[in-house]
Amino acid sequence: MKKILITGALGQIGSELTMALRDEYGSDNVVATDIRETDSPVVTSGPFETLDVTDADRMHELAQKYNVDTIMHLAALLSAKAENNPKFAWDLNMGGLVNALEVARILELQFFTPSSIGAFGHTTPKQITPQDTIQRPSTMYGVNKVSGELLCDYYYQRFGVDTRGVRFPGLISYVTEPGGGTTDYAVEIYYEAIKNRKYTSYIAQGTYMDMMYMPDAIQAIIQLMEADGDKLVHRNAFNVTAMSAAPEDFEKAIQKHIPEFELSYEVDSIRQKIADSWPDSIDASCAKEEWGFNPSYDIDRMTADMLEKLKQKL
Repeated sequence: MKKILITGALGQIGSELTMALRDEYGSDNVVATDIRETDSPVVTSGPFETLDVTDADRMHELAQKYNVDTIMHLAALLSAKAENNPKFAWDLNMGGLVNALEVARILELQFFTPSSIGAFGHTTPKQITPQDTIQRPSTMYGVNKVSGELLCDYYYQRFGVDTRGVRFPGLISYVTEPGGGTTDYAVEIYYEAIKNRKYTSYIAQGTYMDMMYMPDAIQAIIQLMEADGDKLVHRNAFNVTAMSAAPEDFEKAIQKHIPEFELSYEVDSIRQKIADSWPDSIDASCAKEEWGFNPSYDIDRMTADMLEKLKQKL
């Protein structure tokens, strides 16, 4: 990677990935795009263009204008919001993806897009979910992610596009506020712990899902994109994870720093149904073996850093 175009740069991943890549490769070499423009550092610290990813001509024009060699396609509607508007989710998530893949094919670019544990379903093995396993999701978001994994594999096998990707678990960050994901309770809980010393979880006690702190997620993307392609067996949709946790695990971790913190529950049936369809824990051994994935943060180290950073932010 030398010159990179990012779609969805103002989203949960993009907000931090853009800045990390600008630090790594130089501000002028990372072109951020999103459907809207704000006063975010993503917009002000380097090249920024407005882009609706369903506009294929505009995406192609920007890739040529900046002479990029890599597209990182992040623009997507997340799980809970996608369930509320499934037709729009399909049009945005799949239409945007195929447009980005076509630009990568035509201009011979390296390509990254993230998948998710949402690509799994009720019939997927719940414990230590393998890299290669049954994928029959019951949500539009999950259907999008499985379709996207297959589409990226197709573009690699059929056209030789250097496609790469990971299946992210729930991502936890102090930079971008929750944006409609099922695992967003694991972000909200830290905000509320500082502001109100209590939190009402919409996910039920005992519901385990895989999670990762955003610095590990950003490092994983860069590491995968810089890896030797000849050593990649799977190439797309690598399982990655740092921890498997339920709401009460976050409660205990927070109480080490804020003893008076209290957690209660008011379960959201839609998001709980989505969570119940996902694995309790996944196996990331292929990512570790093929490109050296190795997360740095467990729940306690992450909690300490989240609380420190959010106190400064709030």
